[in-house]
Amino acid sequence: MLRFETAGESHGEFLVATLTGLPAGVPVSLDYVNRQLWRRQQGYGRGGRMKIETDRARLVSGVRHSKTIGSPIAILIENKDWKNWENILPVEGEPEQSKPVHRPRPGHADLAGVLKYNFEDARFILERASARETTARVAVGALAKSFLRQFGIEVLSHVIGVGPVRLERAAAWSEIAALGERDAVLLGCVDHDTEQRMKEAVDHAYRTGDTIGGIFEVVAHGLPPGLGSHIAWDTRLDGRLAQAIVSIQAVKGVEIGFAEEGAMSYGSAVQDTIRYDKGEREFQRGSNRAGGLEGGITNGQDVVVRGFLKPISTLRRPLESVDLPTREPALAAYERSDVAVVPAAGVIGEAMVAITLASAFLEKFGGDSLAETKRNYDGYVAQVRSY
Repeated sequence: MLRFETAGESHGEFLVATLTGLPAGVPVSLDYVNRQLWRRQQGYGRGGRMKIETDRARLVSGVRHSKTIGSPIAILIENKDWKNWENILPVEGEPEQSKPVHRPRPGHADLAGVLKYNFEDARFILERASARETTARVAVGALAKSFLRQFGIEVLSHVIGVGPVRLERAAAWSEIAALGERDAVLLGCVDHDTEQRMKEAVDHAYRTGDTIGGIFEVVAHGLPPGLGSHIAWDTRLDGRLAQAIVSIQAVKGVEIGFAEEGAMSYGSAVQDTIRYDKGEREFQRGSNRAGGLEGGITNGQDVVVRGFLKPISTLRRPLESVDLPTREPALAAYERSDVAVVPAAGVIGEAMVAITLASAFLEKFGGDSLAETKRNYDGYVAQVRSY
């Protein structure tokens, strides 16, 4: 019921996004949307592009008087770097200048893309494959978050690993929430000492001309039980969340709950025990190793999803490659690049989780207006509490 698409290239004039399916009456704040775009641009180890762009969203349809009206929402985000590329990548006619990419980067879409589309130059491949595209996703995710917030649901992220450095304790929701309010972002870790060691790992990558990956964790707080379904493979919410996270550029793996730990444990040590609090009249759990999902359905606990981000494939110390016109050995192409992007990837992960959860929420509760959705939701919550 909730559909979105993005368009645009890394050095094109605009990034574009459309979102269809949000009910009418959802409050929308451009300041909030732009705050999410700002968060995506932050973090120690970002490259020179972040000094050029100051991302701002323009909502050109679907929102009037600061509320959705039920029609498709269209978003434009200007690429300020376009002025440096309009003679290289014109929409019409031949370019006045040329900046081809003939030496594909290992780990990037360059070579696979030119083979697929029969290009001699990887420029058109990298322009769309670039993570710059995720700016549009974050704008859409901000709208999905705005919808979820009407029901007390928040989606935030934090970094639990950068290279070999790992946060060795669980983060409390209050710590994650406080992190999301900061106006200065280093590496997005809730623990100061661990974050400083993460910074040292980024510094080492920078000094050696390398890049560094890591692990981000997205937490959705305040969800009701019952989103998603066990009845078909493509309705299971854990599968949908996994696909959403792995669709992010450079993410090569996903974990829901404590999957890796569980795989190395006995069942008696892994399952989340169940009890019933008669005073609160609710079911409770002894832990949340399942990450808030059982059988593809939310169980009322926090949904916890981790993304495993490989190091960025554009290195200042290029790796072995091949020159496409001559087929001779060559060093891979280098363009302005980040060293570490794990905090930004976490913000993108928030957007993808929020969009996926908002879609599942609307599948469950429906509604052409926010008031209708709230009536349906309130009735369901009352049913759950009276079970």
